[in-house]
Amino acid sequence: MTTELWQLSATELAGRIARRETTARAATESVLGRIAVANPKVNALASVKPDKALQAADAADAAQARGDALGPLHGVPVTIKVNIDVQGEATTDAVAAFKDNIASSDSPLVQSMREAGAIIVGRNNAPAFSLRWFTDNAFHGRTLNPFDVGVTPGGSSGGAAAATALGMGAIAHGNDYGGSIRYPAWACGVVGLRTTVGRVPSYKASAPNRIISNQQMSVQGPLTRTVVDARLALQVMSQGTPLDPQWVPAPLEFADAKQPTRVAVFRSWTHSAVDPTASAAVDQAARWLEVAGYTVEEVEPPHFAEVSAMQMHMVMNDMRRAGDAFMRENGDDALRKALGHYMAVSPVWDRDQYLEAMTRRFNIARDWAVFFERYPVLLMPNSWERQFKIDEDQRSPERIAQIFLAQAPMLGTATLGLPGLSVPTGVVSGLPVGVQIVSTKFREDRMLAAGEVIERAAKFSALDYLLAH
Repeated sequence: MTTELWQLSATELAGRIARRETTARAATESVLGRIAVANPKVNALASVKPDKALQAADAADAAQARGDALGPLHGVPVTIKVNIDVQGEATTDAVAAFKDNIASSDSPLVQSMREAGAIIVGRNNAPAFSLRWFTDNAFHGRTLNPFDVGVTPGGSSGGAAAATALGMGAIAHGNDYGGSIRYPAWACGVVGLRTTVGRVPSYKASAPNRIISNQQMSVQGPLTRTVVDARLALQVMSQGTPLDPQWVPAPLEFADAKQPTRVAVFRSWTHSAVDPTASAAVDQAARWLEVAGYTVEEVEPPHFAEVSAMQMHMVMNDMRRAGDAFMRENGDDALRKALGHYMAVSPVWDRDQYLEAMTRRFNIARDWAVFFERYPVLLMPNSWERQFKIDEDQRSPERIAQIFLAQAPMLGTATLGLPGLSVPTGVVSGLPVGVQIVSTKFREDRMLAAGEVIERAAKFSALDYLLAH
């Protein structure tokens, strides 16, 4: 059976274009054709600009014909989330109030993608203000999980995950404040890379003021169908800029990156109900790593319950000071209801309590850094529960409290600004399963190396599965 261009990984597609086996235009036409078929079924992309994409593809082919140097993503179609700036397009943040918020410039990450030769074909959907683990909003509509429409595709980068899983671009941009890359990637069976705070620039001219918890925890990163594509996307996205003073010119790969090392395996937790598929996926991945030469040991990371709870407590108190009223005014009803539940289960802190939490966060970060000296790789679930049913966050504050506990494996690492990699391992009862790999700051290379071991053993492709079913 012939493989269509839209089915290829970014690495494969860039290689074919570079070898002149195909063209940027052909690749873009193929992906746009796939979008026309797949997007109406799941609403992963809030907007698609075929004419702009084809114009960019023709420019890429003309540059190659002139003999210009080719970037690592030359001619590769990609998608960008609706909450960062793409010049000349609305940065809607998935709210109707921002429908005319036209970006005057590209966010640094978008600029880096363009300079690498990528072709932007569409914008990924998100919940209003990207503040839910469910991708639905009153402006762009609901994104469906391509595996099961009754469960969330994840959030807030659910559009990115669904688009990637279905072949609507080989690389999708997302961002992660408390799991917004890793959770959708896991929910839709693709790879999601949460980068270290300071690795990929975070800036948009349309909204330059970031609250302090966002500065400390939120990152940009890719969702892809393969780990090698995540590595390629990281190479492109991590280009520096003075617009983000937190950016660090850290090496992308260290000498010991691919050497098997000690792995801390965290498979169950007494504070939350644990779905058997979550612990089973971790067990299986641990065995694969052990076969590859890694040393595995079951151990819980330090202060896990405390630092996981700290994420939402810090974020919600930060938003009480700056953001809550604005989002309630401009967001949709689903956001307002979810936000009300978030606030209801988050204690109200005064100034001194928030400063005490920041002090405690620093000390916990130290203990985690020491932990990673002994266990350079941490293997655990993305969530203790299976994919949530649609709109579970609308039910009650009590359900939100359970959801916060279920999402603890993503929240604690975000609190500390650490990287994390979501890797799919298969499908159980019709829904994707997978694991999360975590390491210390700026050691995405170690996560990617371990992720490739798991990926090779799992032999799973969301796209192949969805095409077959």
